[in-house]
Amino acid sequence: MTKILVTGATGNVGRQVVAQLLTEGMGARALLRGTGAAGLPAGVEVARGDLSEPGTLDAALAGIDRVFLIWPFLTTDGAPAVLKAIESHARHVVYLSSSGVREDAERQSDPINQLHADMERLIERSGLGRTILRSSTIASNALGWAGQIRSGEVVRGPDIAPAAVIHEGDVAAVAVRALADDGGQADARHVLTGPQILSRAEQVWAIGEAIGRPLRFDGIPAHAARRQMLADGRPPALVEALLASAETRTAANLISSAVEEVTGAPARTFRQWASDHAVDFR
Repeated sequence: MTKILVTGATGNVGRQVVAQLLTEGMGARALLRGTGAAGLPAGVEVARGDLSEPGTLDAALAGIDRVFLIWPFLTTDGAPAVLKAIESHARHVVYLSSSGVREDAERQSDPINQLHADMERLIERSGLGRTILRSSTIASNALGWAGQIRSGEVVRGPDIAPAAVIHEGDVAAVAVRALADDGGQADARHVLTGPQILSRAEQVWAIGEAIGRPLRFDGIPAHAARRQMLADGRPPALVEALLASAETRTAANLISSAVEEVTGAPARTFRQWASDHAVDFR
């Protein structure tokens, strides 16, 4: 049986990748830093390791053919050593990148897209087969509004340009197809989007419709958003990267058919995502 290591296995996309691999009857191994299975599905194998400490990865990678890689840091420090460890065991990596990466740009527009561009280059220079998934804004980011929605009718945050928001389950479905495909997805790049370009106000409205009460979005200046995010306990470097991304992002006009082309099923709407996650906002 093909063995697949899933990093970020307790996150929104990684958890979906694990679940869908198990549904497909494929061998999934979840990389976890802490103890316990973190609520993962029954049947998943758990391995201990930490991407920030490449020396801890050898046991987790033993017998692994392919790796689903989410890079959780704001720089590529340590990434060459991690990729070397992967290359010593596996032959293919599926990397979750950003649709904001521009191949014709000497420098990317913000720190997050720059990180993904740098990671893509490192992966391309490795000896690994690779599939790059350049995802648009992932719908599960909206879960960050849950506290505000449970306590009121207004979501406050920095406004950003509209985007074709994609269901995390669809990102995972494409990843699973790439992980399951014996060579057919090598060196492939897919730009993944949802079927509609939506503003934050439209996303909040759709969540309100799903939970049966009116909601509205109130865009706030960057300095106010910075204070709030820091007060919420987010690391300062992450706050600055997120705000830089919000301030520099331009309106998206691309709607990709890649989800349907790879999986055979059309990308789900944000309204469907809101319905799937209504309980999280009540």
